[in-house]
Amino acid sequence: MQKVELIRSNRKSIAIEVTKDLRIIVRAPLRMSEREINRFIGEKADWIEKSLKKMKERAQNESKSTPLSEQDIKLLVTKAKRILPPKVERYSKILGVSYNRITIRMQKSRWGSCSAQGNLNFNCLLMRAPDEIIDYVVVHELCHRKEMNHSDRFWALVESILPDYKERRKWLKDHGSELMVK
Repeated sequence: MQKVELIRSNRKSIAIEVTKDLRIIVRAPLRMSEREINRFIGEKADWIEKSLKKMKERAQNESKSTPLSEQDIKLLVTKAKRILPPKVERYSKILGVSYNRITIRMQKSRWGSCSAQGNLNFNCLLMRAPDEIIDYVVVHELCHRKEMNHSDRFWALVESILPDYKERRKWLKDHGSELMVK
């Protein structure tokens, strides 16, 4: 196995991350022994190998594909301006929340966001995702109008509208990078 980067901090649990640049980062509590850390890494060896393989494949796919042109992005923004406002309106009524402005733009790392003022931002690349994924992002951002965090209460609210939100969220995590290229 390749080198593991260990980061100790004032945390309660241990976690492993495989980054896009194929680094393995282990975050551990300050007082956890090296023996416990090594045991944990050993238990997660299969997961680490699988994650490294997945990240390598993703990097290869991204290197083979062509970025979207300015024209592609303009078309996606136009489509988003037509499709997203009615969805936001529909789900805001179901949730009983208000919102201010809706902004559509091309973003590299976020699918949507919600400001404390109730302004909603959406990534135009969502227009390349299946309809149920677009709905998930809309509901996710509108739920922030009641819970401005990702607490258990927030996720319970999302689940009350979309009982299968975990599958939708996973789809976006697994396929999101594919939406960014031709």
